[in-house]
Amino acid sequence: MSKLFQDTDTVTLIPWIGKTAKYMDYYISDVMKSHGVNISKEQFIVLKHLHEHDGRKQNDLAFITNRSKTALTRLIQTMEKKGFVKRCVSPEDMRINNVFLTANGKNVWETSLPYFKEIIKELQQDIPEKDLEVAQDVLKKIQENINKKTSIK
Repeated sequence: MSKLFQDTDTVTLIPWIGKTAKYMDYYISDVMKSHGVNISKEQFIVLKHLHEHDGRKQNDLAFITNRSKTALTRLIQTMEKKGFVKRCVSPEDMRINNVFLTANGKNVWETSLPYFKEIIKELQQDIPEKDLEVAQDVLKKIQENINKKTSIK
């Protein structure tokens, strides 16, 4: 645990959440590379949302993925360079970009989905379902507490 939290009697999940997220990102990247799939967790999440509803507004994707508009724009630009998505100006409003899966993006989605499912299975191995449910409840409560104190949603 980091020094910041060693001097307190309070049990905290905060450093564990950040460290676990970072480890998961590295692990996902390694697994994907080992299977020859050039995709990050963030790119997969965008593909997932576009698979569910292709042609989403770029601003809606920023909200759905909890990214700033600037961060999402950079992510979409990277995904365009990889040929996963394309942006089209909305016919109703020239200020709005809609994001669509390309044929390559659909292929990457279909190729990577089984690997992501396997990663989830591996990372949750030997954790009883009731413990996973408790962990989800705790993380939801932390998010609710954050939402009460900030404008982050």
